[in-house]
Amino acid sequence: MSFIEAIILGLVQGLTEFLPISSSAHLRIVGEFLPSATDPGATFTAITQLGTETAVIIYFWKDITRIIGRWFRHFGSRGGAHSDGIPKNDPDVRLGWLIIIGTVPIVLVGFFAQEYIRDVFRSLWLIAIVLIVFGILLGLADLLGRRAKPLEELGYRDGILIGFAQMLALIPGVSRSGASTSAGLALGYTRPAAARFSFLLAIPAVFGSGLYELVHSFGEPEGAYGYAETAVATVVAFGVGLAVIAFLMKYISSHSFLPFVVYRLLLGGALIVLLSLGVLQPL
Repeated sequence: MSFIEAIILGLVQGLTEFLPISSSAHLRIVGEFLPSATDPGATFTAITQLGTETAVIIYFWKDITRIIGRWFRHFGSRGGAHSDGIPKNDPDVRLGWLIIIGTVPIVLVGFFAQEYIRDVFRSLWLIAIVLIVFGILLGLADLLGRRAKPLEELGYRDGILIGFAQMLALIPGVSRSGASTSAGLALGYTRPAAARFSFLLAIPAVFGSGLYELVHSFGEPEGAYGYAETAVATVVAFGVGLAVIAFLMKYISSHSFLPFVVYRLLLGGALIVLLSLGVLQPL
């Protein structure tokens, strides 16, 4: 039965990681309705995200290799304005720096706030409220943002601000893609530009978190699911996640985030009702 649950959770992870509805919140909620009726836990969540983030690398492979290549090649300048023919203000070079700098906030807070991430932040009351609040923020950013600037215009100030927004995703219910995309929209970037930078920005943070949790899980008592079940969920999440990225990037090129906003509000409201009736326990 645990393998069936792992497959279900892998499907949930793959379906929700890239949509602005919070995969960690969905894993937490769905876990309550499975036969084991347990919280999959922060470790399981972080490791399965390795699968979905691998999907990001495959989907954006050309972008990633171009950014890395140009970022490394821009070094070696001996006082000139160019290095290997690449300007210091090249958009790809700047993106490389912004991905590095923008990752710092979530790494620092994630390291020092482990106690809250594993306990307090997983309260269903908090998740319900956060789903609603950040759903409203996403709706406002999508409605009021100018949606005019392409990714090539992303500067250091905006990139760092989006990095701080990504940090909020340590709270289940915020959504990593939702928070950083909302910040990008609020700063005037197009939906595809905001989403693309959100996905690229998440790569080092998610891989770092997943590998950290994987290494530290060795020698520790197994959680709700063992290594085999977690591996199955990760593989499933990868396959589903790859399809979802392709869908989302095509969808937002001509559609708003309104359906996701409505979904967040309905899910948060339903959680509040279930918690108030005692159907679900917060922790």
